[in-house]
Amino acid sequence: MDEVFPVLAGVVIGLATHAVRPAWLKASVIGALGIVVGVTASWVSGEVAVSWVYILVDIGQVVAASAMTGILVTVWRRRRARSVAR
Repeated sequence: MDEVFPVLAGVVIGLATHAVRPAWLKASVIGALGIVVGVTASWVSGEVAVSWVYILVDIGQVVAASAMTGILVTVWRRRRARSVAR
């Protein structure tokens, strides 16, 4: 249950940053927010007391969920635009 927060936070970050342009700025924002939210998730769940490696795992989950959500939103918007254009 502790892994729900990083994934949901990643989805929220992905939805919030899908319209950010250019790509380097989007990657920077996702990276920075991913680090902050990943460290926070590890701290809240108490995983930091066990090992610092859990911070890297949570950061990876946040960043991966953000990237996947951004890709899915982009694909969905393109398909939606094609179906409306027909």
